[in-house]
Amino acid sequence: MPQYLLSVYQPDGPVPEPDVRAVNAEMQEAGAWVFAGGLFPPSTATVLHAKDGDVLTTDGPYIDGKEHIGGFTVIQASDLDEALEWGRKLATAITLPIEVRPLIDESERTCA
Repeated sequence: MPQYLLSVYQPDGPVPEPDVRAVNAEMQEAGAWVFAGGLFPPSTATVLHAKDGDVLTTDGPYIDGKEHIGGFTVIQASDLDEALEWGRKLATAITLPIEVRPLIDESERTCA
């Protein structure tokens, strides 16, 4: 079954106190929930960038912006429509934008 990443876009500043337990429980009961996690603020990030045979290390987010990914949920769904429905429920529960994106199934890739 295809998997989808539901990314939570969160503005800089105070983090909303959402209660996503009910949505997570519903996803688990339906067999859609794979795993989820929240992220620390972008200021805790370390970026590794390969360039000219070296790997450069910098503190902070890769891109400065007014929004960042604050957390994510990976689900399995029969199709995009089902994944979007879970995304709608999550967006309603946390009142933040949710990006729904299919994950690439590495077992289906062919080596050239």
